[in-house]
Amino acid sequence: MQRPYRVVVAKPGLDGHDRGVKVIARALRDAGFEVIYTGLFQTPEAVAETALQEDADAVGLSVLSGAHMTLFPRVMDELRARGLEDVVVFGGGIIPDVDIATLKERGVAEIFTPGAAMDVITAWLESNLDERETARSA
Repeated sequence: MQRPYRVVVAKPGLDGHDRGVKVIARALRDAGFEVIYTGLFQTPEAVAETALQEDADAVGLSVLSGAHMTLFPRVMDELRARGLEDVVVFGGGIIPDVDIATLKERGVAEIFTPGAAMDVITAWLESNLDERETARSA
């Protein structure tokens, strides 16, 4: 890791299932990331504003309610509205493959579904952010 990256981890929408997002937050912290967990029931606007205020390198979204096709794009729109196009957005939840492809087309960098190993998630994020840092300094 080129530096300690700041990651906002959020539960947008009305999804009250938070065990997974807490496991991810802890895994990221243990891997050396600075983690800001926003808690349950966040609006896309609040997630983007937190990313702005915390100078986040990445935003991780967790949605198990089935509202991912609404919430993920809205978070992306709110980030763009704040000039945060370079923030890496990744997510997880119960998301069908066809929706994963659509979300990636809309700018979500990666989606992790249930059963994804924590070391795979943390290694992917570290590698993605390191590549971004290298590109910025070139």
